[in-house]
Amino acid sequence: MKSALGLIASIALAGMLSGCETTGENDIASEQPPEYTEPQDSDTCEVGQTTIDDEQDCQIAKEGVIEVVHPVEDVDEALDEAVEPEEPEDVVIDDVWIRAAAQMAFEIPDDKRVTSQRNWYLKHPEYMARVVNRARPFLYYITEEIEKRDMPLEIALLPVVESAFDPFAYSHGRAAGMWQFIPGTAKRFGIRQTWWYDGRRDVVASTQGALDYLTYLNNMFDGNWLHALAAYNSGEGRVLRAIKQNRKAGKPTDFWSLDLPRETRAYVPKLLALADILKNKDQYGFAWPAVDNVEVVKLVDIGSQVDLAFAADLADMELEDLHALNPGFNRWATDPDGPHQLLLPVEKAEQFTTELASVDRHDRLNWVRHKVKSGDSLLRLAKKYHTTADIIRRVNSLSGNMIRAGDYVMVPVALKELDSYSLSQDQRLASLQNKPRSSVKVTHKVTSGDTLWDLAVKYKVSTRDLAKWNGMAPADPLMPGKTLVIWQGGDAPEKSSASIIRSLTYTVKPGDSLSRIASKFNVKISDITNWNNLSKNRYLQPGQKLKLHVDVMRLKNVG
Repeated sequence: MKSALGLIASIALAGMLSGCETTGENDIASEQPPEYTEPQDSDTCEVGQTTIDDEQDCQIAKEGVIEVVHPVEDVDEALDEAVEPEEPEDVVIDDVWIRAAAQMAFEIPDDKRVTSQRNWYLKHPEYMARVVNRARPFLYYITEEIEKRDMPLEIALLPVVESAFDPFAYSHGRAAGMWQFIPGTAKRFGIRQTWWYDGRRDVVASTQGALDYLTYLNNMFDGNWLHALAAYNSGEGRVLRAIKQNRKAGKPTDFWSLDLPRETRAYVPKLLALADILKNKDQYGFAWPAVDNVEVVKLVDIGSQVDLAFAADLADMELEDLHALNPGFNRWATDPDGPHQLLLPVEKAEQFTTELASVDRHDRLNWVRHKVKSGDSLLRLAKKYHTTADIIRRVNSLSGNMIRAGDYVMVPVALKELDSYSLSQDQRLASLQNKPRSSVKVTHKVTSGDTLWDLAVKYKVSTRDLAKWNGMAPADPLMPGKTLVIWQGGDAPEKSSASIIRSLTYTVKPGDSLSRIASKFNVKISDITNWNNLSKNRYLQPGQKLKLHVDVMRLKNVG
């Protein structure tokens, strides 16, 4: 997908639309309910789906970037080794990282910020192994595109800093994808976002958009790449203001002298530290995982909408593998309005193209002939069949939203059960919401007027956690009808065959108290008050209903 540069409104507006713009040091803190105290980090944490067993290491790892959510486990796509192109005998570069390192030219300063980040990466080779494994299907393509534009090859390392090379990554700053675009910047650089498709996660579209944006920033800062990278992180407005302030005060205006947000001051050193390790990996004794310097995926034109399960069958691939290579598609099918292309393993592309050409476009989707009943509407049918009202309207050549009882409409539907599309937006969210965080999961259906702040206060959790559990950013709006999960009740239950958690409704009897009920069901008073939004000082009324979550294997005799 070729991204088109749009009109740039103003520097002030542009500063708000940075590709991975930081939210500011105080933004998250201001989101917390007044009675909530953020727990201190333990001595273990997870960075890029890699466990880090040291609090200081965890802090260094999270400097310079907005913390991202990785909503799915890593998918190891089945990619056969491609045949290497013939090279002159005296020039054989079989590792794309070596190819990139040979063209890196940024000066690596003797700066404590770079040293700190470099030491962290050197200490955690398992992290880089995991990141490179994610990069493997896409790195050759990204390197090729950077070379075509004659840009610094250090940029090939930027997705390591931004997202740990995870196209499904989503940050609390509302940024998504491998290159971490926020919605406004994505739109500005021609990256489409619809119900069916989010180009921020499409590796091809987002790479083109990121390179467009970085080119624009480099031009804005007169060829200074460190300024451009800082602006990619925090917004061009902030960097321009910092340069102006230094110039006015008679101070140097190089990146290292600028008064920039803490995140940005660590962001550029991360990239330089990675470049230094890659260029000097033998000197550092670092086992940087190799990636074959050959094309392993190919972009194939499909011409129209297709069910991803049907496409996977034609390509002789597992559905999850196909979707992992095409993470931009939110649903069970490609976007009816495009892009009409799929990224496939090179060894599958030709056969797939031949097979697809023999299939009538109407047969690329599964169809249901629905007889309209009283009370049906396009929106109701769209929700039932997991499509959109616009698609039903277009397929049936309807001029408006009116449908009549007794008429028939054709509706495209998924070929397989929806949970088979494990990397679709709905299934990723379900997987994230079902990941155990503590002993009790409570659900809340959003009603008009609900906010994350209000719900965090009600359930005594942080807005940050509430957003993370539900695959959101703290600033995302809540849509009525959306179901949220809230985890309460302390630590996650121990994995034991002797522990069975069940939810029940208890009817308060005369003489009952919170203490008596807690003792009877072997739970804490604080859990009962949290589960039912009660005050500890409030008297219980006979007949009152209480929600309880109990371990039935540890119940006392309750009669």
